[in-house]
Amino acid sequence: MAAPTKKKCRQYSVDYLSYGFIPSPHNATKPMCLICMDILSNDSMKPCKLKIHLETKRKGKKNQPVEYFRKLRDDFQTRKTVTQVFNNKVSKMNDGLLASYKISKIIAKAGKPHNIGETIILPALSVIISSVMKQNASEITNSIPLSNSSVSRRIDEMAEDVEKQLIANLQVKQFALQLDESTLRDNEVILLSYVRFIDYQGPREEMLFARSLRTDTKGETIFNEVVTYFKESNIPLKNIIACATDGAPSMTGKCKGFITLLKKAVPEVFCIHCVIHRQHLVAKQLGGRLHDALSVVIKVVNHIKSNSLRDCFFRKFA
Repeated sequence: MAAPTKKKCRQYSVDYLSYGFIPSPHNATKPMCLICMDILSNDSMKPCKLKIHLETKRKGKKNQPVEYFRKLRDDFQTRKTVTQVFNNKVSKMNDGLLASYKISKIIAKAGKPHNIGETIILPALSVIISSVMKQNASEITNSIPLSNSSVSRRIDEMAEDVEKQLIANLQVKQFALQLDESTLRDNEVILLSYVRFIDYQGPREEMLFARSLRTDTKGETIFNEVVTYFKESNIPLKNIIACATDGAPSMTGKCKGFITLLKKAVPEVFCIHCVIHRQHLVAKQLGGRLHDALSVVIKVVNHIKSNSLRDCFFRKFA
């Protein structure tokens, strides 16, 4: 049995420029027409086939001198170089923008001031690149925007995107709701809302919103605030299957408490006492001896903490 003949691979010749062909930028063994930019097969790299392509598809160009095709080649190479430089520049800008978002996420998770990126991270990065990697640091650091306003904007954009993804899940999934209102030092009241649901990753617990209550903390005010947010986000109230709150009257009141108003809107909702506040329920059922003992401990701790000198001596004693 005869051995199979090996297919011959033709090589480009500079004489092919007179037919308007140059080596393909992607594969030098294939010819590319400078006029129509068509890339032919390696079998077409014969003078007769190149001439036929020029005469049949570009009849008006077959009598052009080689200088004409040489000028087309130079123009093509110039455009190619400019395009490569531009693409490299755009690629570096995109990489720097991605790095800016990732660093902004790190700053947000660490709870650091937003100007730390410009005052500490970029200078430290410049030292590492120039000292350890022996590269030009200015070109890299200049492509990473980390000013105070840039970091703030990145964090806001990422937070908005995360909220949109969460809302999209809650629009089509059933979930459990947890509410708690808290008063800050300047007497500002914040309503915190958390949700728990199941998706393809398993059980998830996320913070839904934190809104300021401008007037009072009545159950009706809290309910209206929740309903307003759900309407703005197009989340159906019927998707709430359970709700957890503390034992405050504004939450559990029989007439105008939040739970009462929620059950009127969603009768099948299951309401429970919040896990975080269950210690208050336990404290109400303490035995007499344990209650007395804890009362003494609390008085002693308060007495020590009320005076800085006593607190200092107690720390040394401990």
